[in-house]
Amino acid sequence: MAFYAFYVVAIVVLILHFTGWLKRNNLEWIVLVLAVATFPAVIYL
Repeated sequence: MAFYAFYVVAIVVLILHFTGWLKRNNLEWIVLVLAVATFPAVIYL
């Protein structure tokens, strides 16, 4: 279940990134956090 929740969050962050919402609100660092969190999520979840 946590695996699917992680992917839902990842898809939402990517959509917000490509629409420019993250850059406008100075939250572009969330994409980097998501990239770092991908490997542990795939290995442990």
